[in-house]
Amino acid sequence: MSGGEGLLGANVGALLDAAPDAIVVSDQDGRIRLVNRQAEALFGYDRAELIGEPVELLVPQQTLARHPQLRARYLHAAVARPMGAGQELSARRKDGSEVPVEIALSSIRTDEGLLVSAAVRDVSERKRTEAKYQGLLDAAPDAIVAVDEDGTIQLVNRQAEALFGYGREELLGGSLELLIPERVKGVHPGHRQAYFAHPVTRPMGAGLELSARRRDGTEFPVDISLSSVTTEEGRLVTAAVRDVTDRQRAQVEQAELEDRLRRAEVEEARAQMEAQLQQSQRLESIGQLAGGIAHDFNNLLAGIMNYSELVLAGVSAARDRHGDAQLDEVAADTREIMAVAGRAADLVRQLLIFSRREVTKPVVLDLNAVVTEMEKLLARTIGEDIHLQTSLRPGLAHTTVDKAQFEQVLMNLAVNARDAMPDGGRLTLMTSEFEADEDYASTHGIAPGPYVRLTVSDTGTGMPPDVAERAFEPFFTTKSRDRGSGLGLATVYGIVTQAGGDLTLYSEVGLGTTVRVNLPATVDRAEPGDHESAGPPPGGGETVLLVEDEAMVREPARRMLVQRGYTVLAAADAAEALELAEGHHGTIDLLLTDVVMPGLSGKALAELLVEQRPDLQVLFMSGYSHDVIAHQGVLEEGVMLVEKPFVAEVLLAAIRERLDGEVEGG
Repeated sequence: MSGGEGLLGANVGALLDAAPDAIVVSDQDGRIRLVNRQAEALFGYDRAELIGEPVELLVPQQTLARHPQLRARYLHAAVARPMGAGQELSARRKDGSEVPVEIALSSIRTDEGLLVSAAVRDVSERKRTEAKYQGLLDAAPDAIVAVDEDGTIQLVNRQAEALFGYGREELLGGSLELLIPERVKGVHPGHRQAYFAHPVTRPMGAGLELSARRRDGTEFPVDISLSSVTTEEGRLVTAAVRDVTDRQRAQVEQAELEDRLRRAEVEEARAQMEAQLQQSQRLESIGQLAGGIAHDFNNLLAGIMNYSELVLAGVSAARDRHGDAQLDEVAADTREIMAVAGRAADLVRQLLIFSRREVTKPVVLDLNAVVTEMEKLLARTIGEDIHLQTSLRPGLAHTTVDKAQFEQVLMNLAVNARDAMPDGGRLTLMTSEFEADEDYASTHGIAPGPYVRLTVSDTGTGMPPDVAERAFEPFFTTKSRDRGSGLGLATVYGIVTQAGGDLTLYSEVGLGTTVRVNLPATVDRAEPGDHESAGPPPGGGETVLLVEDEAMVREPARRMLVQRGYTVLAAADAAEALELAEGHHGTIDLLLTDVVMPGLSGKALAELLVEQRPDLQVLFMSGYSHDVIAHQGVLEEGVMLVEKPFVAEVLLAAIRERLDGEVEGG
């Protein structure tokens, strides 16, 4: 049986020679019956020198005494499946040197008896790596202890030996319970199993304060950082343990010092809270002021704008008849009056937006379309010395926001950028899509999910950090009093946050500013854009009951409607309106009424008249803020509202829309 080939056959021997590990097969008497080429290379013997020799030939002197018992125990067990790699021993070469090896054993019954096969792997290189790794662990400032899921200690460093008072050989393979005080041993296994079931994906920062136990039984406070790692042997939890006895002593001393300073800190905190309360009250007062003045101020502006329109229409008609060029100056002056009134209306609107009291009309928008529509207007606004460029993402998702308010966001950001580029520069508008993850959403106070993003960048002067931090504060401005109200960016902030979005500002002095606006994306389709026309069609002889308590609004509105071919019944309040309706024996097609009036409200008046005249259509108008109108119940679905101040085209278009039945309900 030279070389064992007669035992198992030449083909088997060839297969064993192809194995990556050294293979040594012995019989139940411990005699070597078969080896492969790798075994010759590992142990330094020729095959002929090994066959028939006792396997103890390959065992170091210090383990010779107990090796027969180990072999006998394995043969007696006669395991049916191989023992997995992981049994580490030392082996002896022909020259007497020892080598660390990892052995996997298996047994097989043959016609000639039970054989034991040992797959032997040289782990010298791994041992050197482990020694180097252990050196790194020993250089760590904290005690390191790693345990498996059973709570068995698999790894410690020098600091762990010093901290707990055990030798390394006492800790390795021992239970973690060695290091845990008696009073908490019962609950610790549950905590460990919960951690293994749901391990963190990144290390837990220091701050988990527990108690530990030394070998002598004394307890001491520790600060622990945990991390989970998966190795070839399985998952381990590594704990970096730091003795915080000195720190806790220092904390006690600091607490005494803090107690002496507490009164001063309480006073300072009280002062800060009072300042915040005053700021909150100031903002609330602004909101109340905005809502309070909105109705009266908007009525005044409505009168100015509507009378101006009547003057302009009269001047244009006179010029067409008489050809008087001087009337052009009157028309130009009238347009200026309307423009100034429009600016005043915008200021009221900004106050209402900031205080979230403006009536909003969210619609599904394609931001690319809005930017494209406003591109020419923005270019005229920022001037010829600033180059406007756009970069619009094709197929951009849609969002839901009030179109007029979003246009104001664009305009306010463009004007702000223009003012930051007095010597010219470049303004870039870019659209893109953005996914807000949980971290971003929680940090910015929005819901996670898809968003559409508008990025507005300029090459202007930029802002220092202290200015950038306050950029969205109301009434904060670095511009001169005649150039800025401090509401531009505050208005942008109010619009975006009310729409469920967020915005961020990045600025660097000398390099410019970038503002990113994120608005929630929607799968709904964008509504068709407005199409320019020659204006609303004239009335078809319909009768309108106009109810408005302010004469300066009622009279120009009446005249505008009459000029467009409507029959108008005008009343100053609900009582007069009811009398007119009762005395009018013909059809009344539309009730055009103010919302808030002395006596009955517009809503109550509409309900009474619709009960008497079921076919009556209703159109509300108001200069009040959002909360007042909502209180009147006018913002219900299907109800139409025209906001004051309005121009003739807006009012006439709304009347036509209601009469033509494009909106259901009355």
